[in-house]
Amino acid sequence: MRIVDIREVTAPIASPMANAYIDFSKMTCSLVAVVTDVVSNGRTVVGYGFNSNGRYGQGGLIRERFAPRLLEAEPGTLLNDAGDNLDPDRIWRTLMRNEKPGGHGERSVAVGTIDMAVWDAVAKIAGKPLFRLLAERYGAQADPRVFVYAAGGYYYQGKNLDALRAEMRSYLDRGYTVVKMKIGGADIAEDRRRVEAVLDEIGSQAQLAVDANGRFDLETALAYAKMLRRYPLFWYEEAGDPLDYALQAALAEFYPGPMATGENLFSHQDARNLLRYGGMRPDRDWLQFDCALSYGLCEYLRTLEVLKVAGWSPRRCIPHGGHQMSLNIAAGLGLGGNESYPDLFQPYGGFPDGVHVENGYIVMPELPGIGFEGKSDLIRVMRQLAE
Repeated sequence: MRIVDIREVTAPIASPMANAYIDFSKMTCSLVAVVTDVVSNGRTVVGYGFNSNGRYGQGGLIRERFAPRLLEAEPGTLLNDAGDNLDPDRIWRTLMRNEKPGGHGERSVAVGTIDMAVWDAVAKIAGKPLFRLLAERYGAQADPRVFVYAAGGYYYQGKNLDALRAEMRSYLDRGYTVVKMKIGGADIAEDRRRVEAVLDEIGSQAQLAVDANGRFDLETALAYAKMLRRYPLFWYEEAGDPLDYALQAALAEFYPGPMATGENLFSHQDARNLLRYGGMRPDRDWLQFDCALSYGLCEYLRTLEVLKVAGWSPRRCIPHGGHQMSLNIAAGLGLGGNESYPDLFQPYGGFPDGVHVENGYIVMPELPGIGFEGKSDLIRVMRQLAE
């Protein structure tokens, strides 16, 4: 048993929209295939992975640095003790050979993308959905029912309040009970009108989360907090720079409602520092670490251990990214849910065909691996790369 090839293509996921910090008109992602010599049901087992939106494709790092390390390794060193499957931890250590600690940068995205593909292959070789394999391996109780929320509310040129309201109404019509919109891309008076328009539209049918994408300095973050705390929000997300723990801690002293952050922290060390110094409150706040941006599931498991030591429940984690990898982690390791992009970043976002949201939850299908084969538009793109 061995990995025979690792393929990458950098694909566009461009969209004419913006959040408070960036526009997505030039956005790309990396799609990776880890090709094995295993044949199951007449088909070569191929594991697939891709990086989450908001970070660009990592083709250079994957092709020039990380893929060669796996392909040059002695095949037996990448297997588990029984020799009947790949070992994600041994593969991860091989990927990180000759890498200095710290300075995570974009390499965490490249490694996380390959790691996703490895876990997809491992679960396929085992003949199990990834979420069930994770529950068995780490002593958790698999729960195929996963909470999801609808992320949207971006800034578009010419998008008025009526269009924003219609967008949010469409999410409710599709079964969501929590919706999210962007703030910080307009002045505070305009954002207040936008927030109130959405709250008026969703009424008591759903809750609203808002996301500033790290745009604010402390003065602006507090001004928004003063405005937002009058509303019953699901959370106030990433007000300031993700590494400004002092800002986050000061905001926690002023804003009584739930807050969320963590999608732009890329290691368990960063997560530990957030919990040590960021003033995050385990009784109400939410953590959004995204395995696809932060060295993959192998590292995410270390992050969950950091949370446990700090007295946090994995139920306070709702990962960023809206991808099926995090859905499997949520179902297999007992997270609090997952982000969802009903209309954006396709074909990479969304659920397998036939999976629908009901009262804010989806039920995981019993598909081997991550379940990419169940999403027809996505697996069609993936198989063009490797099958």
